[in-house]
Amino acid sequence: MSERTLVIIGAGGHGKAVAEAALLSGEWQQIAFVDDRWPALSETFGWPVVSDVAGVAALAIHAVGAIAAVGNNAVREQWVKAIRAAGLPLVTVVHPRACVSAAATIGTGTAIMALAMVGVDAVIGEGAIVNAHATVDHDASLGDFAHLGVGVQLAGGVKIGAWAWLQAGCSAGYRVVVADGVVCAPGTVLQADGLV
Repeated sequence: MSERTLVIIGAGGHGKAVAEAALLSGEWQQIAFVDDRWPALSETFGWPVVSDVAGVAALAIHAVGAIAAVGNNAVREQWVKAIRAAGLPLVTVVHPRACVSAAATIGTGTAIMALAMVGVDAVIGEGAIVNAHATVDHDASLGDFAHLGVGVQLAGGVKIGAWAWLQAGCSAGYRVVVADGVVCAPGTVLQADGLV
């Protein structure tokens, strides 16, 4: 593995999307996937699956960084712990066709996907996902290990708690606060005075 190899834990659909974003960003030249389906699963998206999660520490001498790439928030948190225990730097991946304000704060281990928008003074926690076409507008916040599905729209100032999951197409109007761990079904519309 070269000096610009990214270890991605999770060789499923989200892992492939994170790999593509990482390669398109120009920051990474090679991908090494880690997945508990190894060795039966030996390749995905044209890149090797080299280990299961238990073996990730052996990759620390070969890779510059790692990211956990799975939609399940609790599993992603456990994989981030495995990355840290292995001594691998936890990295953030931002798709080059995402629009991220220079005044936004992005936590380590976060994936910001194609055509996502993160506005001025927005705060994204550690290990979060801002999926394709999702918007985190100005002054909004997304907690650690939270997950915005495809096309989720957060208005300015919205606060989404840690481990929350807003599934595809949800929208949150001004002053909305979503508590830690809440799961919102696809297309849910949230307003400050309740759900609609």
